Amino acid sequence: MGMTTQNRAAATARISNESMTQPSTSIHATAIVDPRAKVAASCKIGPYCVIGPEVELGEGCQLISHVSIEGPSKIGSDNVFFPFCAIGMAPQDVTYKGEQTRLEIGDHNEIRESVTINRGTIKGSGLTRIGSHVLIMAYAHIGHDSAIGDHSMLINGATIAGHVTVEEWAVVGALCAVHQFTRIGAHSYIGGGTVITQDVLPFSMTSAVRDVHAYGLNKVGLERRGFSKERIRKIHQAYKILLASKMNTSQALAKLKAQESRGEDVDTLIRFIESAERGVIK
Repeated sequence: MGMTTQNRAAATARISNESMTQPSTSIHATAIVDPRAKVAASCKIGPYCVIGPEVELGEGCQLISHVSIEGPSKIGSDNVFFPFCAIGMAPQDVTYKGEQTRLEIGDHNEIRESVTINRGTIKGSGLTRIGSHVLIMAYAHIGHDSAIGDHSMLINGATIAGHVTVEEWAVVGALCAVHQFTRIGAHSYIGGGTVITQDVLPFSMTSAVRDVHAYGLNKVGLERRGFSKERIRKIHQAYKILLASKMNTSQALAKLKAQESRGEDVDTLIRFIESAERGVIK
C-alpha cells in the first residue's frame, strides 16, 4: 500500500527546508517514507521502497526500487541503492537488545542488488561506517561495527563479518568470507573464494589456491592508482624481505627498519604488521 495523504504531506514538509526554487523530491506512489525521515529535495525514491524513522538521506541519492533503509542511519550525497538491498538493519548479534546504534555512509557509493549492511552494537563501536566512492556488488554483506574505507570494492557475495576494517582502495573478491576482528590492508587485492582469518597485508595480492597465501605485490593495482616506479620498487623490495627471505617476521621487520630510505609506504606496512592482533597472512 502507498502512503496515506497525511503521511505524505508530513514527509514532504520534512524534506522541504530547501528554497522553493529547488526541485521537489521524487517519491513513487508505492514508496513508504516515515515522516520522521530527512530526505533531501534532490533524492529519487523508486517503487516499493521503505524508509524508516531516523534515516537521513543527503542530496542526489537514488533508491531504484524495493530498497529498505532503517535508522539511525546517516547517508551522504549521490549514493545509488539498487533493488532489494537492506540498509541499516539491526545487527545479527544474539546479544543485541534494540540499543540505539548507527550506520553512516559517505558520498558517491554504489550499493548493488540484495546487499545487506547492519548497524553497530553497543559492545562494539556502536557504529558501522562506509566511506565514499565505494562499490559494493550484489549479495555482499557488511556486518555490525565494520568500517569500509574510501574507494574500496566488495565483489559479488563478499561476506564481511562484524568488527572488520577494510582500508582504502582494497578489493575483496567474490564469495570471500572475512573473519571478525580482521583487517584488510590498503591497496590489497583478495582473490575470489578466499577465507580470511588473519590480517591481509597492505599492497598485497592474497588468494586461496591450496591454502591462503600472500603471493606478493598488487603491482597492477598500484600502477593504476598512480604509484611511481620508485614507490613500487621500494614496496616490492620490502615484500621480498617479508615473503621470500628465510627470516621470521621479527627479523624481517628489523631489517626493514634499518633501511634509511625505505619510504612512507614501507613505514605503513611496518606499522600494520606491528599493530596486528590476529597475525598477518604471509
